[in-house]
Amino acid sequence: MTNRPPLPYEFLPKVPAFELTSRDLTEGAVMPDAHVHALGNESPHLAWSGFPAETRGFAVTCYDPDAPTGSGWWHWLALDLPVGTTELARGAGASDASLPGDAFHARNDFPGHRYDGAAPPPGPAHRYVFAVHALDVPSLGLTPDTTAAAVGFNITFHTVARALLTVEYASS
Repeated sequence: MTNRPPLPYEFLPKVPAFELTSRDLTEGAVMPDAHVHALGNESPHLAWSGFPAETRGFAVTCYDPDAPTGSGWWHWLALDLPVGTTELARGAGASDASLPGDAFHARNDFPGHRYDGAAPPPGPAHRYVFAVHALDVPSLGLTPDTTAAAVGFNITFHTVARALLTVEYASS
């Protein structure tokens, strides 16, 4: 796809990066069917390391900057992950019960309080940016019904480092 929108993280304050890996996703590759909304709708395995010592908690998000809206599309917002969390198992996005500690899902743009996978309209491939945000607080003080924009604002304000993994998917 030519003339793609920039990734939103390019416009946010610069923060250090750390490592994000997955047994299910490969940077720059096609998203496997298991993680596509209409085919499996299962959140991928994610693991992270190398975040700063001042990290007090994490948030995990998945965002599609190529959605045909003025604001992209939020697929996953897992908040208040405890600082000792360094991995989410495949399927952890199914419900709050699948998350560690007091972590919870904020409402995505489907809307749902869970992971909802790739569901682009027919056409060029969309990018799906999985991000783990290392935060300077253990809790963002938000609720499950906080809007994705407000979640993004609070995450940005408290981020001390960020790890990204981007995959693509096109529907036929």
